Amino acid sequence: MKAKSSTARLQVALCACGLLAALTATGCQVSVGGQTLPSPYYHTDDVQYFAPGPEFILSKEAAAQKAYNAEQRLQQTQ
Repeated sequence: MKAKSSTARLQVALCACGLLAALTATGCQVSVGGQTLPSPYYHTDDVQYFAPGPEFILSKEAAAQKAYNAEQRLQQTQ
């Protein structure tokens, strides 16, 4: 009877160790706000940084329209 209980405990302990090893090897990923955090390799991932650009996205187009309008006014006054 004692041999059966110690064998059962050993099996439970081995299963627990196997489950723990499987969980730590795969990582835990959770999606929060469109981000997947943390992946098992988040320490080795490259950093993605995008420098802030101009607040007004169409600044080149606005400058081109302003120059065009100024040119048109110049041509009308001549």
